[in-house]
Amino acid sequence: MTSQVSSPAGQADEANDADQAGETVLRGQRTPQSEKAGAGEKEIRRLDRVIIRFAGDSGDGMQLTGDRFTSETASFGNDLSTLPNFPAEIRAPAGTLPGVSSFQLHFADHDILTPGDAPNVLVAMNPAALRANIGDVPRGAEIIVNTDEFTKRPMAKVGYETSPLEDGSLQAYNVHPVPLTTLTIEALKDFGLSRKEAERSKNMFALGLLSWMYHRPTDGTEAFLRAKFAKKPQIAEANVAAFRAGWNFGETTEDFAVSYEVAPATQTFPTGTYRNITGNLALSYGLIAASRQADLPLYLGSYPITPASDILHELSKHKNFGVRTFQAEDEIAGIGAALGAAFGGSLGVTTTSGPGVALKSETIGLAVSLELPLLIIDIQRGGPSTGLPTKTEQADLLQAMFGRNGEAPVPIVAPKTPADCFDAALDAARIALTYRTPVFLLSDGYLANGSEPWRIPEVDELPDLRVQFASGPNHELADGTEVFWPYKRDQQTLARPWAVPGTPGLEHRIGGIEKQDGTGNISYDPANHDFMVRTRQAKVDGIEVPDVEVDDPSDARTLVLGWGSTYGPITAAVRRLRAEGQSIAQVHLRHLNPFPRNLGEVLERYDKVVVPEMNLGQLATLIRAKYLVDAQSYNQVNGMPFKAEQLATALKEAIDA
Repeated sequence: MTSQVSSPAGQADEANDADQAGETVLRGQRTPQSEKAGAGEKEIRRLDRVIIRFAGDSGDGMQLTGDRFTSETASFGNDLSTLPNFPAEIRAPAGTLPGVSSFQLHFADHDILTPGDAPNVLVAMNPAALRANIGDVPRGAEIIVNTDEFTKRPMAKVGYETSPLEDGSLQAYNVHPVPLTTLTIEALKDFGLSRKEAERSKNMFALGLLSWMYHRPTDGTEAFLRAKFAKKPQIAEANVAAFRAGWNFGETTEDFAVSYEVAPATQTFPTGTYRNITGNLALSYGLIAASRQADLPLYLGSYPITPASDILHELSKHKNFGVRTFQAEDEIAGIGAALGAAFGGSLGVTTTSGPGVALKSETIGLAVSLELPLLIIDIQRGGPSTGLPTKTEQADLLQAMFGRNGEAPVPIVAPKTPADCFDAALDAARIALTYRTPVFLLSDGYLANGSEPWRIPEVDELPDLRVQFASGPNHELADGTEVFWPYKRDQQTLARPWAVPGTPGLEHRIGGIEKQDGTGNISYDPANHDFMVRTRQAKVDGIEVPDVEVDDPSDARTLVLGWGSTYGPITAAVRRLRAEGQSIAQVHLRHLNPFPRNLGEVLERYDKVVVPEMNLGQLATLIRAKYLVDAQSYNQVNGMPFKAEQLATALKEAIDA
């Protein structure tokens, strides 16, 4: 879904950003922006931002519902950020707390950074969804519940002895009891569907109701449903009918006396064509763009693993761009094939998550020794072992940095937002191709599944990544003979030549045993090994990365340092503190190995350095070791991203300490 934005870039009013304000959007009184309803009309209130959470059983289609609402919101032109949250089981027990699936969407008429701390609207499809999410819902928020599911057995499954809809426990909220299942079945009675088949469309009824409440476009969803069920036209039309019935219910029922408008974010984005994009999709497009800009075929060797599998699925659709995908029998075969493709002259890529990185570690070390370009995409998740496959974490940093035998340095790049995954993929490819080295790209489940608007770049905005393959001899022996030395290096980058197999005269050995500098012959000489180890380290240390940018408008004494997906919550928390008159500086790292050259000098300017991470302090450990800075860790490992209010409180305490 794309939308055109033709207004100039604008600066959001940070003091009013929901990420820092932490206010309940639906205040329950008429505002100056409200339109007073006339006779027979419903009131329309204009809001600047809303946070909606759809929650239900893992079979209720909450991810699809949230995704469709997001797509229509993106086409409308709002800024947005999403947080899908679903069980790891393929089909968790129905009606239980572990089986609850949710999708949270924050959309606004201005720049926002996170999916929001707490939902202003909760759509609960059953008692389990209500019980699992009510703790996050602020007083005065709207709760829409499917009353058909609040019977004795489903309530007993989650510990409700009496109905929360009748015992007064929800008095602090604006509760809208809606018999979603009954209304959906009634709307579809003429389609000849079984009761079970008709019930499956209740998520579309809920989507139609919410689309009416927030004046979302509807044509895109109807077209999507007809395309999705093109081979089952009766099911397609039934879903469209349920969607329309939900819209009409909102329009006609007296329980919803107010609808809401959130204007497009016309002052937030630079001019361009935008689309909603997830982190994994942006990464896929970034890899394709990198291969085209390098004029190299793209080869993905991968084994399916949550939450990285979407990249394999997406790239398999793009053979027309010279992409080859290989779903291997295991993680080791996947990276082995990718490294072989790199040896053969392709842009080699392998995708995985933390457990797969452990299995790939020996081949990553081989790539370090062979000095070939290879991209290792790690979509981090909660660990150790299988851990929390569908939840997010940032706990693979030290594994990426040191998780190989011997001295095997590997550059590390980390995107900060879903859309930034596109640029990070290009950056990782630039480093791999320029310096002939494997490169880690550390995304995570939050970025992979979350989405936001992305401006589609023009081709001439993309970097030129073309490389020169070795084409002939590059060294002259003492007797004047011209030969090819596979480890004769570029003096600036220390990269060795990339010789495609089959090029006459460029035959050379590869393998994991140490090579002699220059000739590439097998060598057990201690001095040569020392030289090669130090040279590979010097190559990584010498990689050109931009100096880190410091956001410090007020000569602060406290610096908050982040990396990866903590960017949104940290920035929202910093905006909130500044709006309250606090002085705090911010630095966010994309390059974690090597660090930007000016990082040490930046850290020395501040009395306090706070490092929020979704681990137990891995970046903080590296910062303390390298720069001898007493960095303070603020850590969370519960499988969920930081909340802005939570970070703002912690940072305020650090400033005041």
